[in-house]
Amino acid sequence: MVMKGIRDKIIGIDPMVFIYHLEDHPDYSHVTERIFEAVEHGKYNAVTSVITLIEILVKPKKDSNLAVAKDYKDLLLTFPNLKIINLDLKISDIASDLRAKYGIKTPDAIQIATTIYGGSKSFITNDESLKKVEEISVLLLDDIVKTL
Repeated sequence: MVMKGIRDKIIGIDPMVFIYHLEDHPDYSHVTERIFEAVEHGKYNAVTSVITLIEILVKPKKDSNLAVAKDYKDLLLTFPNLKIINLDLKISDIASDLRAKYGIKTPDAIQIATTIYGGSKSFITNDESLKKVEEISVLLLDDIVKTL
């Protein structure tokens, strides 16, 4: 299934999209399910930063639920058509440009820089403040929900 607003074969995915999906968020799980099914079936290739692992593992580790943390990590590391990209000097340079230009938070700048570095022109998030970034098409889950 091709999602409206996503014109790219490669999409960047923000950690909150993974979290909404893994925690079965009542407002968003139906759309995250469609996104991840499309990635799994090769309609899109997805990229995300290695910091996504940090973000999704915090809650289960905080709750001392190491089995869930392991399951989440295993799922991301083996998910078809998903590339987890390590932070490197090139991504750091792009991220610092984004922070300097837009004043966005470092984790957001790293995620968007990783998406750009990974060859995508589309980034799925639900953080409206990132819509000001002009180097990439920032798609909000709230807007995708409206098209379904």
